[in-house]
Amino acid sequence: MRLVFKTVITFTASLLLLASCSSKHNDNNNNSKKISDTVKKTFDPKALLTYDPKNEDKRIDNFMRELHRTRNFNGDVLVAKHGKIIYEKAIGWADYLHRDSLKINSQFELASVTKTMTSTAILMLMERGKLKLDDSVKQFFPDFPYSGITIRLLLTHRSGMMNYVYFTDDLYRSQHLDERKGLSNTDEMALIAKYKPHPFNKPNKRFLYNNSNFMVLGSIIEKVSGIPYSQFMKENVFKPAGMEHTAVYSKAVYTKIPVDVVGHDRGQWRYSVAQNFLDGPVGDKGIYSTVGDLYLFDRALRDGRLLKQSTMDSAYVPRNPMLHGHFSYGYGWRIFESPGRQVIYHTGWWHGFRHIFLRDIKDDITIVLLSNLSNGSLQKLDGLFDITGMPVVRKSAYRGNGETSDD
Repeated sequence: MRLVFKTVITFTASLLLLASCSSKHNDNNNNSKKISDTVKKTFDPKALLTYDPKNEDKRIDNFMRELHRTRNFNGDVLVAKHGKIIYEKAIGWADYLHRDSLKINSQFELASVTKTMTSTAILMLMERGKLKLDDSVKQFFPDFPYSGITIRLLLTHRSGMMNYVYFTDDLYRSQHLDERKGLSNTDEMALIAKYKPHPFNKPNKRFLYNNSNFMVLGSIIEKVSGIPYSQFMKENVFKPAGMEHTAVYSKAVYTKIPVDVVGHDRGQWRYSVAQNFLDGPVGDKGIYSTVGDLYLFDRALRDGRLLKQSTMDSAYVPRNPMLHGHFSYGYGWRIFESPGRQVIYHTGWWHGFRHIFLRDIKDDITIVLLSNLSNGSLQKLDGLFDITGMPVVRKSAYRGNGETSDD
């Protein structure tokens, strides 16, 4: 009887211990949930975008006024430090012909700034196990005419492909095709498969920036996800980042792109640019956004809402030899490095739009300049860099003759 009683006591104690552990486990789960909820609540797009013009940085305002007066900068600008907007303004015309003024939520065609979001989407699919960076393009498009081109080489502009913009433009002109209706990515991939345009060089031979790489990446996103690029980006990038004024617009879908901002080329108002068939393919371009939404994109990346930190770190590693000791390219991001400093950025230049989006990761400085008057004003930002404390990013950020291969 004594043995039975001892066994019962032991069994009861065990039950109490298990109950206690279970209670602690539940408490830990609840605490974890509370912590998780708190972390999620800290990402508040409305709070991040809060800005009172009365508190604007007067030095930046004086600089931007002078840039507008002397260099004819026309566009929207946002500057933030340590998670707080310190300057934001719309300067000039959205459409000079109709004298429509820009607004702070005016949507600009981002041109090649789009590539930063396309790379984010590709890395998302990698994290989800839907693709690997060393997968060949032929795994997704068997009739793709080039062997040895991987997703990694596309991300780093080392594929050696020709630039589809020039190839397609020449094709349309020679065959007198209708330039008003936009091509889709599927159409463009079919043209490449049919005509097999000669590549510039062998895969992985050298860095050669061109739009074909990210147009193909946009096509891979559609193939892997089974939905249009526009839908994937909206559901997986724009919404999680709170980017309510951002969308993908393709001339293959829209007869007229539904935005009010018109691109003006050659630094002159009389050269307003009409969209054509080349505004159809997306991935290399095609995202329309605002300075505020690009800031939210920056914060969402820093907050880990879109990708793991280790994945983001890999995107910021220089994947090409340094140019002049400072400039390189990672996974969809241009990179500027100086001793102890790194600026992750991208430029854009397309159909009268010219932009720069800069992110000083270490010192938490973000600068966004979106312009719809393509001129040399963005070559004169040294004073802005000095005011904000960001390293002077000049050489590769602005070099180019206006062609898309240089943006």
